[in-house]
Amino acid sequence: MDYDMEPRRFTPDDPHVEQRMARLHELNLESRPYRDFDELAAELANAAGAPDGYAMVNFIGRTEQYFAGLYTPGPTNGGQAAAVVASAEPGRVMDRDHGFCPHVVVRRKALVLEDVCEYPRFAGNPVVDELGIRSYLGAPLMDRNGMALGTICVVATEPHPWGHQGLATVKAMADRVVAHIHRGIG
Repeated sequence: MDYDMEPRRFTPDDPHVEQRMARLHELNLESRPYRDFDELAAELANAAGAPDGYAMVNFIGRTEQYFAGLYTPGPTNGGQAAAVVASAEPGRVMDRDHGFCPHVVVRRKALVLEDVCEYPRFAGNPVVDELGIRSYLGAPLMDRNGMALGTICVVATEPHPWGHQGLATVKAMADRVVAHIHRGIG
């Protein structure tokens, strides 16, 4: 009997990772926290009706994701999230195969998952079991040249009815982040 011993992959292949990383470098966007992005992430969490959720402005590299903007619930808003374990700086780094943002970047379209457990493709993602994520709303940060630079997203630990208003909100926030990038953050 044959067994597939390959580990299960949760993220799609990203054929544009090298070009995206070069473009992020051109834009002077480094893997570091940006207070403006933290503020935009907090604004998204509140506007989407998920102040007890997490929100991020996320750039995706070869093997990891970096949350250049981060909102966490509780008294340390904008600080570190105890549940999101990171190697370099607590709360800011996550493996590329965790979460849903890599799908958004490759698809170059917003993604609305009111209950991730209703979608077999996403229900097995490590963030569901390891971090208790049950709901996701994210949109790509589309550069002027049509490249997805990253995402802005909000997640919750309970199913959340994002609806059409949530989708419109996250898309508008993505446009604001991109406009902010092109004005010269960094």
